[in-house]
Amino acid sequence: MPAKQAQSRSRSSTRNKSMTTSAPAAGSPGRRVQSLVGVFRLQAKTRGYPFLAAWAHRVSGILLVLYVWFHILTLSALRDAPRFDAYMKILGSLPFVFLEWLLALPVIYHAMNGARLILYEVFQNRQDEIVLKWVIGLGSLYTFLLGLFMVIGNQTISALLFWVYTAAASVCVAYITVAKLRTSGASIFWKLQRISGAFLFLMAPAHMLFMHLNPATGHDAQVIIARMGNPFIKLVDLALLAGVLYHGAYGLYSIGQDYILSAKVKTGVAVLLCFVTLVFAWAGLKLLLI
Repeated sequence: MPAKQAQSRSRSSTRNKSMTTSAPAAGSPGRRVQSLVGVFRLQAKTRGYPFLAAWAHRVSGILLVLYVWFHILTLSALRDAPRFDAYMKILGSLPFVFLEWLLALPVIYHAMNGARLILYEVFQNRQDEIVLKWVIGLGSLYTFLLGLFMVIGNQTISALLFWVYTAAASVCVAYITVAKLRTSGASIFWKLQRISGAFLFLMAPAHMLFMHLNPATGHDAQVIIARMGNPFIKLVDLALLAGVLYHGAYGLYSIGQDYILSAKVKTGVAVLLCFVTLVFAWAGLKLLLI
């Protein structure tokens, strides 16, 4: 019996040691990831996946607003084509290309989940679990296809044809939303947020896809300037600029309203957002007038 007990204690000690050595050390990246996953699982269990989806929507929205501002600043260099091409040479390196592909994740998620929210708020669709699965599925497919096009890098399509169809579909989606919101008692700013979201649902992912069909489409100054010379493309870009800037600014304003307690600070943030939005709107307009 003593021998068996000793063997049992030895096995137990060995198991404990192996568990101790295999577990990530405190403060290590592995432990942080485990903690983060644990938090997500707890929140999903207690509050449901729609709660996590709402948080992811806000985080992705903030990231996209920052990217839009950066994108406008970068495109402003088109007035000096050699300088723009030099920037694009840097941004065309492998690390930045990979980051551009990663940007597809917040773009498509925000677009798809935004559509889910519009279905929920405007069209009274309450099948959240099913719609969330579609968000994840279609988002994954889009991200894969974008990565594939970026790797192939030799796809071409008529810019006019592409944007005629995309803009027409986007206007239809926006019009359906307008018709549904016509009798709503919500504020005009809230309505414009949903309408701009409906318009951008197709426009934003389409813009990213189009710009990465081949390197010249989004990285060659002469190609971009020539494309922007088309009046219809200019009109599409103007609508995209207005929709993105308003949608982003109102989204940031809404987040501030939820978490800022002081009325004075809320007012200050609103004024600041208006100012910043107008600055980037002016920069975008000057860009379109090249």
